[in-house]
Amino acid sequence: MDKPKVVLGVSGGIAAYKACELLRRLTESGHDVRVVPTASALHFVGAATWSALSGHPVSTEVWDDVHEVPHVRIGQQADLVVVAPATADTLAKAAHGLADDLLTNTLLTARCPVVFAPAMHTEMWEHPATQENVATLRRRGAVVIEPAVGRLTGVDTGKGRLPEPAEIFEVCRRVLARGVTEPDLKGRHVVVSAGGTREPLDPVRFLGNRSSGKQGYALARTAAARGARVTLLAANTGLPDPAGVDVVQVGTAVQLREAVLKAVTDADAVVMAAAVADFRPETYATGKIKKKDGQDPDPIVLVRNPDILAEISTARARPGQVIVGFAAETDDVMANGRKKLERKGCDLLVVNEVGERKTFGSEENEAVVLGADGSETPVPHGPKEALAETVWDLVARRLG
Repeated sequence: MDKPKVVLGVSGGIAAYKACELLRRLTESGHDVRVVPTASALHFVGAATWSALSGHPVSTEVWDDVHEVPHVRIGQQADLVVVAPATADTLAKAAHGLADDLLTNTLLTARCPVVFAPAMHTEMWEHPATQENVATLRRRGAVVIEPAVGRLTGVDTGKGRLPEPAEIFEVCRRVLARGVTEPDLKGRHVVVSAGGTREPLDPVRFLGNRSSGKQGYALARTAAARGARVTLLAANTGLPDPAGVDVVQVGTAVQLREAVLKAVTDADAVVMAAAVADFRPETYATGKIKKKDGQDPDPIVLVRNPDILAEISTARARPGQVIVGFAAETDDVMANGRKKLERKGCDLLVVNEVGERKTFGSEENEAVVLGADGSETPVPHGPKEALAETVWDLVARRLG
């Protein structure tokens, strides 16, 4: 079988060197990659490097190999075009249909999915011109992933850092797997919670659960690949930030509630995949609780945590908002799931059986998605991203 053909566009930014790692991941996973750098990108990484890593000649000009019409053929034959890093200049040219080099010509002739991974200083990213260009590209169906927050050039820090190549690769892999040029979640803002909350007993101990956050992260990555603007509320996961996702770190159930209520005000869909503690200690010991010889420990009095899923389901932040909950059950799985769906008032409930060696921390999952309309969608045992795709299929259908 022919290898999927990927065009890797590289703009002239300091993050161009990271594209070498993205190129390696694409080629080693069985993709035929053609690198199309801008002239300024070659100031950061030379043509010889791109040729050696990709196995293809590298050019920036439309005048090279004119008899083969490369400025048309490269885009026409591609299964995916990804531009990483995408500078403010490249985003502007793409948004306005300019074609003054081989990369911008390729973008105009491509009829396949296109992914942009922006990288620039924070002020450039936040400038109204750049934001308008990004909105234009997204409106046309391109996937423009949000830049990461972190160290930029020099001493500057902020939003504008190129996401890690491994995470950009995951977006590309998911976009290629779907094989559609029109992302069905474009223009949507979705909120996803992931991980497990922890309720402190004292400065060193807490009540927690086994949730790793992997299912929530799969949901976030998949939504980003389908064109959504994603806010991920991460509770104690320790996982790398997914590319193109705004990550908010939380610890306790109360902190998660505050973050959810803030994030959902303009959200089209909310997926509560985090394992939220039902109870928390009534009191918090400011010093480590010591054991006393010959004495039993004092009992721990628990109080209820807020029911975040029921709260946002009952009082929707906006009309038409789709709410998805998760039910981790150990017995009478489906019966308990149906009761929870009715009790919480959400639109969809993902019900799965959990245990010490089931689901938590695993790369796979198996579930049934219950709908408030009486529907049942079984998802067989498989990668957690497969369940994520099913959830977003059902959400997109309800969003219309």
